[in-house]
Amino acid sequence: MSAATESNQHPDRQSPRFWVKSRARRAATISLLLLVILMTAAFFGLRWFEMAVTFHPERYAAGPAWELPRNAEDVWMKTADGVRLHGWFIKAGATPAAATVIYFHGNGGNLSHVGWVGQGLAARGFDVLLFDYRGYGRSDGNVSDERALNADADAAYDYVAVERGVSPDRLALYGASLGTTTAVDLASRKPCGALVLESGLSSASDLATVLLPFVPRWAHRFGRNRFESARKLEGIHCPVLITHGEPDDRIPTEQGRKLFASANQPKRLLILPGAGHNVIGFGGQNYIATVAAFISNALHK
Repeated sequence: MSAATESNQHPDRQSPRFWVKSRARRAATISLLLLVILMTAAFFGLRWFEMAVTFHPERYAAGPAWELPRNAEDVWMKTADGVRLHGWFIKAGATPAAATVIYFHGNGGNLSHVGWVGQGLAARGFDVLLFDYRGYGRSDGNVSDERALNADADAAYDYVAVERGVSPDRLALYGASLGTTTAVDLASRKPCGALVLESGLSSASDLATVLLPFVPRWAHRFGRNRFESARKLEGIHCPVLITHGEPDDRIPTEQGRKLFASANQPKRLLILPGAGHNVIGFGGQNYIATVAAFISNALHK
């Protein structure tokens, strides 16, 4: 076939318009691929950041910190998905106990860091269960997301209710920092007599807005966790105590106030100027006495 005939059959390949359109299509394809790569990297980057800031488990390491508190015993419980959790059950200084408290610690360390909290509550007449989430302390497994934490909370609740025979109206749930999300979720699904929330976040999205202000709020839905404590509190009807330091450089005090606004009566808000995020460390035994008095009043009405 001659060159002239070939040119007549493919006239568009010789025109400037054909090459302009071809380059435009290639540019659009490359741009789309780059956008997909960028969005994928952003998605996994956000997931990594979320995991990094949410959980800071510390495994068991033998030492003085792991010596059993007075009147305490090692206890074990199993979650619905088969994970074995470790806890300390501390008996009240007086018999019978005024009530039982399940304590949900924050996102760092393990229960050996809060043995003194359990002792302080036990000295004021409460049986106390301190326990570690999966991946913390001597508990098996690895923490992954809020669903895992909630499964661990169910196991702790069932241990107290079934193994120890505690009636829900004699049970208080006490959460600190990340532990507030677990305590709220549990109280929204199972009965209890009182709820204490210390240095809590109103939701994962609210906290993400503070930590990552450049990320649009609609993108928060791609996170693994919701921690929608403010919303869940609207359906909880036991007495609620909410405490927060001011200022708090980790979870803004405003989120504690949002939790309080969402809670039903009877409720109490306690703001401690200068306490920062570690309210109980700042307030010490006097603060524990205040919490204990609230629980006693709530459960004995």
